Parts: sequence; C-alpha cells; structure tokens
Amino acid sequence: MNRRSFLQASAALASPMAPTSGLFAHAVSKLASGKTKAETLSESARRIEKATTAAMAMQRRDWEQGILAHAMLEAGRREEVILLTKAAIVLRMPDGRLGVQVSGSPTDPAMGGAAYAKAAEWSGDREIQHAVDGLLEWIRTKAPRNSQGVLYHVFHAPEMWSDGLNAAPPFLAAMGFYDEALAQIEGYRQRLWNPENKLLSHIWDDGDQRLKDANYWGGGNGWAAAGLARVIRSLPSNRREYRQHLANFAREIVDGCLQHQRPDGLFHNVVDQPATFIETNLAQMLAYAVYEGVTEGWLPATYQGHADTMRKAARQKMDDFGYVQGVCGAPNFDRPGISTEGQAFCILMEAAGSKADKVRPATS
Repeated sequence: MNRRSFLQASAALASPMAPTSGLFAHAVSKLASGKTKAETLSESARRIEKATTAAMAMQRRDWEQGILAHAMLEAGRREEVILLTKAAIVLRMPDGRLGVQVSGSPTDPAMGGAAYAKAAEWSGDREIQHAVDGLLEWIRTKAPRNSQGVLYHVFHAPEMWSDGLNAAPPFLAAMGFYDEALAQIEGYRQRLWNPENKLLSHIWDDGDQRLKDANYWGGGNGWAAAGLARVIRSLPSNRREYRQHLANFAREIVDGCLQHQRPDGLFHNVVDQPATFIETNLAQMLAYAVYEGVTEGWLPATYQGHADTMRKAARQKMDDFGYVQGVCGAPNFDRPGISTEGQAFCILMEAAGSKADKVRPATS
C-alpha cells in the first residue's frame, strides 16, 4: 500500500462517521484481506493501473492530453478526467483551444472534447463548461477548413491527416452535432481512402489536390478506426443508416490492416512496408475498435478473436514500469519508443476488452 492510500485509509478508520463506500470501502477491504492492490485487481484493471501511472508521469501536448482524458473516461476514472481537464484549461488559448503548447493544431485539442464535457457535467464547474463551450465554438466555426467545410489538421498548410478522424468527429458527435461529424468523416474519406487496399493514406494536400503522404501509416489507420467506433457509439437510434455506413467503413479499415498483420500479432509502422519498424500501438488501437464493435453489435463476434490476438501481443510489450514499448514513439513519431497515446490506447484496449469479455468469453 502506498503512503497516500495508507493515510486515506487511516483517516477514514479514525472517524466514527466515516462513509462505507468509495475510497474508504476500498481501503478497508484491502486492509482486511491483507492483499495488495495488484493482487485484488483483474488483469485488465492491473494493466490499466500501471499504464495510467506511467502516462500521468509523461509530458503531454494537446492531443496527448485529450486522448489520455478520453481513456480515463472509458476506464471510469472520474477524478483523473476532471484533473486532466483542469490541467488542459491552464493552457487555454484565446481562440478556445485547450491544452496547447507552442502553436498546436486546429483539430488536435478536440481529441479530449468529449471527456472535457463529461468533466463539466460531473463537476458542475462553470469554468470547465465555459472552456468546453469555447472549444466547441472553435471547432464548429473558427478552425481553418476548406470551402466544403472539411477541417485542416495543421495551421501551416491546407492539409488533412488521417489522425483527424479521431479529433473533431467524435467530439462533434458526442455533443450532438451528428451531421457535422459525418460531414468531416466523409470529407476525410473522399481524400484519403483507398477502396482497393482498404487503407487510409496519411496526408492530403488540399492546395495541390494530391496526396502529400500516400503511405498507409498504421497509426493513422488506427486513429481512424478508433474515432469511428467513438462516433458510432454516439449516434442515436434514428441514425441507423449512418451507423451502418460508418460500421462498414470501420470494418473495412480493420480488414485492410489485418491483411498485413505479422505472425506475432503486431504490424509494421507503414502496414504494407515490412522494411519499416515493428510497431505496437496499431494493435492496441484496432483491438479497441474491434472490442467496441463486437460489444456494440456492429462487428460480428468472430472478430473478437482478432482483438484477443492483438491484445495478447500488445500486453507483451508493457515493461515493469507500465510503459508500452515499441509504439510509434514521441516526440517525433518516426521510430519505436513510448508515447502518451500508446499508454492511452493500452487503457482503452483493456477497458473495451474487459467489457467484451463479460459479453463473450475471450478466446485467449
């Protein structure tokens, strides 16, 4: 038991009016059983705990803060969601973007938008709500975009990146702006999608009207699959047709990536180029999307075996400190290493996998 937990438990035990739930109950349970926290947690929960501790120690930029906040949201860790949101507000720009260091990106801050909105709802904090409103206004009306309204991913050029499918669309959908979310997805799909190979290229140059980076970067396809899973979850029942359309798109991305999966369950950084390094995060990203799809019913149950294989492979890459090694590494994402997004998708994968395991027993 760490010092903080011991002090919390001791203080609660000393009070005759101590509550019988929450932190107190958890601390008393551990003290009574004589078991450490690691011993009482499931394998998924243990890995979420380790990955969270490591992630919280890392320096983060706007999208990293956002995707970690979202991972905390899906892992049910309210306190961390609120703390990460408050920290993002410290680095709020006058234009409404949150968590920005240096110049940032037009769309990256939206990665955490849904989590930040939940933090506002849970806390009742007016400052947080004001910040979320500002971020939403930025994405909807101020951020640079082309004449069709499709958002650019960077400030310095009219570019659309596959990463962007996990930025604005999930935030817009979570806030109820379904048509706007779908319009962004379609705009990116029209420019980046290769229907023959069932993969997304990385960067479209809207000025030159050509692919600036035609490579099938694994991380970009992973961002897209995960983002689509988030949007699908947000769509109401009267959007069934759109839900099926996005489900088909997400399934095609998963299928396209699986065609290039290595025997060890992982992928190359550029999925169809074996000369590029072996990378861990795509497996986590796809496993998350697949578990979500199986649980939500838009992917057949047979896909869970693929997710189990990727989860098993990714689990082997976590070191003793909780860092997931071999992901496309920060700060430049041009070599294997560690990253906040790698930590976040470990958490997302385990949270989604745990839900899926309760519905259908895992195959591994």
